[in-house]
Amino acid sequence: MNSASANASGSWPEQLTGAFEILLDRPLASFDADAVYATFFGGELINELGFTRDAAWLAPAALSGAEPVVWACPIFDLEEPLPEFDASRSVFEFDKAGLPPEFETDLAAASFTGRLVLGADLAPLLARHDLTATDLGATWTVCYPRLPSDGTLFDAMRVATALGTGPETLLPFEVDAAEEWREKLAAVTSPELFAHLSFFCTEGEEGLMYLGTERTGGDLLAAEGCTLIANWEEGQSQVEFAVVQLGELMTGPHRT
Repeated sequence: MNSASANASGSWPEQLTGAFEILLDRPLASFDADAVYATFFGGELINELGFTRDAAWLAPAALSGAEPVVWACPIFDLEEPLPEFDASRSVFEFDKAGLPPEFETDLAAASFTGRLVLGADLAPLLARHDLTATDLGATWTVCYPRLPSDGTLFDAMRVATALGTGPETLLPFEVDAAEEWREKLAAVTSPELFAHLSFFCTEGEEGLMYLGTERTGGDLLAAEGCTLIANWEEGQSQVEFAVVQLGELMTGPHRT
């Protein structure tokens, strides 16, 4: 019996903890409690539709973290919820060539590595540079959009599986889990939670495949000290949710 199955019932946090431990195949308490964890959204869909270059990412309230960036694209084929992102902690990337020298200098001071910069560290540059102007408008993209969470592994897993703060947030999915995961998730006593999580453990024709620490696109910010904890992908690579333990370069606003 999976060590998490004893926690797969009880209060809502206890149910989620038990379910996440089934997915991770180890207790949440065995992970580094002092580390910062995040969920990044990816896949071809958000790039194909051009949302990673949308001006909404540059709004001052978004870059400060005061307001989420909302994408009007129901990725689960349901009217709600719409995806929300934390621009302040998302990763922006700038092209290698064609940047004005003044901006290049400021970017080098704000970046945590190379031409990668967190939204919160990009925000002060907007007082001096217009990223929608002709010379800069096509130079940036949000390469790693981050979902809002509190930095814990529990919360990163929660938002990666589209779960809210209570059972009323469960979504009406009607997709069968892959046989392996149908057996493992049997420890989840709530039929509604079981059905919800089954969507995130399919063969990929419907719903999402749970790949553990494997990823079709290869390492995710490994050179920046990040470690992939859990990964879900849609069968056609349209949607991806990746839970990552962040490296020290990314755990706070960059300072020179």
